[in-house]
Amino acid sequence: MKDVLQTIIESIVEDKSQIEITEKQNDRETIFEVKVSKEDMGRVIGREGRIAKSIRTLFKAVGAKEHKRVTVEFID
Repeated sequence: MKDVLQTIIESIVEDKSQIEITEKQNDRETIFEVKVSKEDMGRVIGREGRIAKSIRTLFKAVGAKEHKRVTVEFID
């Protein structure tokens, strides 16, 4: 899942070298923390948070297939 998230974020941002994705796992939950440069944060979040919401929805659906809860957090 981390590779898919990496690919999605890379297609949105301009400065690909600043992407940092950390994965934290519990027995029932997986949390992905995404850090990008300040200039690209607006692109990742989108207008009114639409892109961020779409990414979160996609990963919740993937997690539901695996019977896990998946959360994507965007960190400044």
